[in-house]
Amino acid sequence: MERKHHFVLVHNAFHGAWIWYKVKPLLESAGHRVTAVELSASGIDPRPIQAVDNFDEYSKPLIETLKSLPENEGVILVGSSFGGISIALAADIFPAKIKVLVFLNAFLPDTTHLPSHVLDKYMELPGGLEDCEFSSHQTRNGTMGLMKMGPKFMKTRLYQNCPIEDYELAKMLHRQGLFFQEDLSKQEKFSVEGYGSVQRVYVMSSEDKAIPCDFIRWMFDNFNVSKVYEIDGGDHMLMLSKPQQLLNTLSAAIAAD
Repeated sequence: MERKHHFVLVHNAFHGAWIWYKVKPLLESAGHRVTAVELSASGIDPRPIQAVDNFDEYSKPLIETLKSLPENEGVILVGSSFGGISIALAADIFPAKIKVLVFLNAFLPDTTHLPSHVLDKYMELPGGLEDCEFSSHQTRNGTMGLMKMGPKFMKTRLYQNCPIEDYELAKMLHRQGLFFQEDLSKQEKFSVEGYGSVQRVYVMSSEDKAIPCDFIRWMFDNFNVSKVYEIDGGDHMLMLSKPQQLLNTLSAAIAAD
């Protein structure tokens, strides 16, 4: 009989907990407990991103969620895209509370470089961000570079294989955000004893156009994972384009643990 787990789901930048609306009921129908975290200034949180001073504050709802759980809870912590940095932070603080880290088309930081390292490398890639809108905001900690996704960028790089309804929903619900690169470049490295001690698996799409497959493989070379699962088709938003396949993959990942 399959053992049931507690899944904690962390969305990507510019989005919110709503991205899990297909996968959450699938996991729950399989008998699992599911918590979809809403990060600061994301989703239905009314605060603008300008009200969030740093990455720790942005990730605070996830940290508070894990803090509230019993010791040795052993959750399956899933992070999408930029959510990979948040789940690494959570694992660094609460390694005993996490059974497996699942990086879903996500940035995979290491314990050798600063937390900003994979983001810095990603920003060096050619291709540009098409019709995304950029601005800046002055905070007490310095200048904050903001971004709002453009509809062309979303359609061709994130949602190209999603149902049109999900693309339209995303155009309505996406938020202005940022990657906190400057702040992350000033943070301590993630520790071997914390984040580095937690089992890591990676789930990738064969057609991700937001984080290219070659870059994902570079991240594997930079910091190892115990298992890689590749879902055919899909896109960057696998929880929307391939929800059933993602459920099957998550089930396989926890069964293999």
